[in-house]
Amino acid sequence: MSKKQNKKFITPEILRGAVKGAFVKLNPRYMLKNPVMFVVELGCFITLLLSIIPGLFGDADAASLRTYNIIVCVILFVTVLFANFAEAVAEGRGKAQAASLKKTQKDTEAHLLDEDGNETIVSSSELKKGDVVMVVAGEVIPGDGEVIEGIASVDESAITGESAPVVRESGGDFCSVTGGTTVVSDWLKIRITSDPGNSFLDRMIALVEGASRKKTPNEIALSTLLISLTIIFLIVIVTLYPIGRYSGVTLPVSTLIALAVCLIPTTIGALLSAIGIAGMDRVTRFNVIAMSGKAVEACGDVDTMILDKTGTITYGNRMAADFIPVSGVSVEELTKYAALSSLSDATPEGKSVVALAKERGVVVDESSLKGAEFIEFTAKTRMSGVDLPDGTKVRKGASDAIEQYVKEQGGKVPADLHTHVEEVSSLGGTPLVVCENARILGVIYLKDIVKDGLVERFARLRAIGIKTIMCTGDNPLTAATIAQEAGVDGFIAECRPEDKIKVIKEEQAQGKIVAMTGDGTNDAPALAQANVGLAMNSGTTAAKEAANMVDLDSDPTKILEVVEIGKQLLITRGSLTTFSIANDIAKYFAIIPAMFKLAVPQLNVLNIMGLTTSYSAILSALIFNAIIIPCLIPLAMKGVKYRPMSSGKMLARNMMIYGVGGIITPFLGIKIIDLIIAPILGALGF
Repeated sequence: MSKKQNKKFITPEILRGAVKGAFVKLNPRYMLKNPVMFVVELGCFITLLLSIIPGLFGDADAASLRTYNIIVCVILFVTVLFANFAEAVAEGRGKAQAASLKKTQKDTEAHLLDEDGNETIVSSSELKKGDVVMVVAGEVIPGDGEVIEGIASVDESAITGESAPVVRESGGDFCSVTGGTTVVSDWLKIRITSDPGNSFLDRMIALVEGASRKKTPNEIALSTLLISLTIIFLIVIVTLYPIGRYSGVTLPVSTLIALAVCLIPTTIGALLSAIGIAGMDRVTRFNVIAMSGKAVEACGDVDTMILDKTGTITYGNRMAADFIPVSGVSVEELTKYAALSSLSDATPEGKSVVALAKERGVVVDESSLKGAEFIEFTAKTRMSGVDLPDGTKVRKGASDAIEQYVKEQGGKVPADLHTHVEEVSSLGGTPLVVCENARILGVIYLKDIVKDGLVERFARLRAIGIKTIMCTGDNPLTAATIAQEAGVDGFIAECRPEDKIKVIKEEQAQGKIVAMTGDGTNDAPALAQANVGLAMNSGTTAAKEAANMVDLDSDPTKILEVVEIGKQLLITRGSLTTFSIANDIAKYFAIIPAMFKLAVPQLNVLNIMGLTTSYSAILSALIFNAIIIPCLIPLAMKGVKYRPMSSGKMLARNMMIYGVGGIITPFLGIKIIDLIIAPILGALGF
């Protein structure tokens, strides 16, 4: 998990804002958005009226119930406050993050270019989509855009937190820049791709503040279930009054309200919104912009993950792994000439050859290279090397290119060369042949290195039933080798953009939810087709517009973390729902026997907690119902700890912890509260 998650759960600033927000949210128009808690607030209002006018509904001995009504009213008020506080804490954490993001939004000067190239200085807030600006070293990029000319290093630490500058250049998949970042070298000509107020930062700020948050499909479905349960319990409560009268028991209205509040799913009703907000917050703390909560939720339902090989599964830079000499040549001699041919090679492959040679104890004396002529790699020759002052010519390159070069020099191809080349290819590597004048020395084994820790992470995904498919342009043999080494479930070799769309559609046709990453324009159709599309911020505008999530860190493996966050969101919501409903069982055993034990002594057998009086039983259950909400706020914010396992095992585990635990905890809690408040109520005459 990202270091960005290691932050304080609540700061004094968030606490102060949450306390204020808890009272502000008491507005009935706002409470109507949460029907379950609105019922509690309505009950609080009715008991308030009963506290002022005890006989409002014709309760017997109404005057003696005034104190009892006041106590019930206070507890209900506190219950609503705690529910609002939970949501306000979640929003406060988002607003705190938004505040830090807003600091990066500066109304800077922008050098606007017209069609003739004339420069005009304007405010960055005046820029609109399609405008072209010039940004030089030391200046802040005034808005989101695409580089259309130039190459420069860009400091994106204000957005990503990563201090190392990144290279942005025109063309290719690394042309996108974000407003608020700083050019640290050279210059860029940028075409603005967003209108004022619609940049990535603007959208990110709106999402973490909660301003743009809409209920997700699962959240709507659960809300509908909670409303249905609330209506059912309200009907049950209404019928209890005539049943009580028939049994010779007159039930005070405040007691019926207390029973209703205890039986309806108030715990999950109070925390549901906070869980959703916290889920979005966790995603943004990973520097991922989710276009909607639906996208985050969809991550939790992912069945299949499409992953590019290069940059995602592998580092993308082939690294020298071994030196394989042909017959008659020593490893030391091959290593020496391989290093000589790579000294001027600035590519990661060339540097890795020199590094591996040093590891093997072969260090080239660079002073002997004075006057040497280095030959750069070209697409035409497909080789590089060096011409030494003594006339020796050293070359390394593709097998067929070196063979032709040696033959032109009058040399011969060793009989075992093709065997070594095929051996390297069969291992999924790239063979580079080295020669000295007209003599072939051997093969450099270049290996595409699988990223550290991915094998374990793919195993975690497999444990929860997610299939991983690797897409690569490599030949089937190389693709199969990398796929086996990485531990993915399947692969597509010689993959084209249309092949990605095809496999996504095939998986979706089977009813599966598909996720994928991409950064190029050619990835845009597949990102749009996938249920979860994660685009890289460094990628093209087309890719980012097609995706429903954007990674500001441009880390293709981020999709693995995002899926786990989505899983955690669903698990948290399900676990707390289970706990909330299980709570009602214990509260049922606390209140129902207390209400009817005088009229129906047989019901006393259900009073398994041995609660002191009917009043202490009802108030103990009501108090527990209130205080359990703030106790669960940290769990709702941080989420239930995610563990990779099958859905069956996960269900069994959560039912044991949050189902059985949800029954046992109220029994213990209510009994403890009863022991505390019974003497107090006795002193008050109850």
